Amino acid sequence: MKKTDSRSRVVIDLVKPAINDGRFPVKRIIGETVVVEADIYADGHDVLTALLSYRQALDSRWREIPMERVINDRWRASFIVTELGNYFYTVTAWVDSFKSWRDNFEKRLNAGEEDTAIHLIAGTRLIEEASLRAANGDKRLIGKWLKALQSEQVSQKDKMKLILAENVAEAMDKLSDRRFAVTYPKELAVSVDREKARFSTWYEMFPRSAATQELRHGTFKDCEDWLPYIAEMGFDVLYFPPIHPIGQTDRKGKNNTVTANPDDPGTPWAIGSQEGGHKEILPELGTTEDFHNLVQKSNNYGIEIAMDIAFQCSPDHPYVTQHPEWFLLRADGKVQFAENPPKKYQDIYPLNFNTEHWSELWDELKSIVVYWIEQGIHIFRIDNPHTKPFGFWEWLISEIKEAYPDVIFLAEAFTRPKVMYNLAKLGFTQSYTYFTWRNTKWELTQYLNELTKTEVREYFRPNLWPNTPDILTEYLQSGGRPAFMSRLVLAATLGASYGIYGPAFELCENSPKEQGSEEYLNSEKYEIKHWNTGLQDSLRDFISLMNKIRRDNAALQSNLNLLFHEVDNDQLICYSKSTDDLSNTLLVIVNLDPHHTHSGWVELSPELLNFDSEQPYQMHDLLSDSRFLWSGRRNYIELNPFVCPAHIFLIRRRIHTERDFDYFM
Repeated sequence: MKKTDSRSRVVIDLVKPAINDGRFPVKRIIGETVVVEADIYADGHDVLTALLSYRQALDSRWREIPMERVINDRWRASFIVTELGNYFYTVTAWVDSFKSWRDNFEKRLNAGEEDTAIHLIAGTRLIEEASLRAANGDKRLIGKWLKALQSEQVSQKDKMKLILAENVAEAMDKLSDRRFAVTYPKELAVSVDREKARFSTWYEMFPRSAATQELRHGTFKDCEDWLPYIAEMGFDVLYFPPIHPIGQTDRKGKNNTVTANPDDPGTPWAIGSQEGGHKEILPELGTTEDFHNLVQKSNNYGIEIAMDIAFQCSPDHPYVTQHPEWFLLRADGKVQFAENPPKKYQDIYPLNFNTEHWSELWDELKSIVVYWIEQGIHIFRIDNPHTKPFGFWEWLISEIKEAYPDVIFLAEAFTRPKVMYNLAKLGFTQSYTYFTWRNTKWELTQYLNELTKTEVREYFRPNLWPNTPDILTEYLQSGGRPAFMSRLVLAATLGASYGIYGPAFELCENSPKEQGSEEYLNSEKYEIKHWNTGLQDSLRDFISLMNKIRRDNAALQSNLNLLFHEVDNDQLICYSKSTDDLSNTLLVIVNLDPHHTHSGWVELSPELLNFDSEQPYQMHDLLSDSRFLWSGRRNYIELNPFVCPAHIFLIRRRIHTERDFDYFM
């Protein structure tokens, strides 16, 4: 075994956060804190100094923060990220000679040892060595100290007082001998996004269904008329399925029939025709100028347009003839259409990422994203990313984020857990989740704890959707209006980001194509709809209230403060969210059974009750505006799903004043 310099005695291990041992960055939002911990130790009893070093990607200068020992050789420090883009951090530590001497010297003094002269000389020599590393100002100051420490006219008592002074300790920290310091061999990364990456409220609609007149194809100008409606409900992201030309060859008809009628519009995901491909707009929707106007008017309402990126083609896409090498051929020489047996997508050709011309393909696909960024789009929902190579996504997202660090990518990856998590590690800002199919208390509790209480929280940002154009769950099919209300509350309060496919959601559209299917009957994917949003039983007002509660309460704008509480009824789920300073705390209780009233006793966790819970405290239900006085940890609750299947309580603590009255805050 090769000799190593034993004077570098420090061991640095288990630095956290570190995703896959530092292979991938952790994620933060501007203004958030990165708390770094590490095991740091050395042989013997010497005192160590440890520093957390961090820098912004474009800054060559490292900033240093002293780390503190927490327990059992675990050290901790933190820094705040203030810029978009990437940060890097690492840990350095060394045996600190002066701190070790000082610690040893103080122990001798505390033990009453009288013969300390030789030890005082040793400390003085350490200061003398430090003076050789000092700049002019420090050198002059240390020179004065050394003159006093080496003078026979200064008493032993005064010398000890001087050498143990805090200003001397601070100066020696600054000039500490780092020759044998050990630095963790990896620079760990943080990817920093804007606020909307953490807290966003999505509304999905098909622009071709925006017209109010029957039998007319909607346009971008029609979409402008929807903006007040969407804004009033409190959504800040308006997501469109693909807006590109749609192929004619093998076009699907209503309800996904193989043969289309002449007036069937086809599915927007069959991208490409003689009018163009991924950089063109379906002519029936309008012009590029119309699209720019819509983007601008949406921004005026505080709404960002999110665009669907589906890297696939119809048989009529220009790529098929211009770049046949980008597609996979069947044994009969025809281009292979998309399949997910037993499902067949004859109107869609998948791209062949195994082509020898993969580099040119990658560059072209990147140019599509850049093109739409230049048209004003900075949020993209990516269709089926799990069917494309991981390496492609890591390259594409890093390339885009380097040039446009505010861009957000949502992964539509309803696939295996490890694949979903890996896509998030590779750079996707947010991801769809299994929330859509988690209905029982146990399922919801286990899954949300996994997303918020494990290492997953460092890189995976969930976006919770109760429905999509592809997914109408059995729970929504059978539960009626109460089911839609309870799933909305769960999505909007369990997750900081959530979305709905509307107007199907607010109108409680729940007719499946057939028994056992999650496909909608008369799915909007294959036909133009004309929605009557003015129906009396619409959830419009309930959604508006729900989103107002989200905007008004900072506790609901993070995923990391979720805490579940006991309730003695499996049909009732109870959880809370609080801000870090506990100035805003909400308790949510939802009846998971859309058919029956349920009651039970809620038992709040001690972490939530950081006040005298034996004194009455007010529970303000933000959904009904009712107020209740609770006391203690256990309280009774009852929820009728046909009235409202949930409570969202703002906890108001009793405030005592010097006057004759108290009030709640």
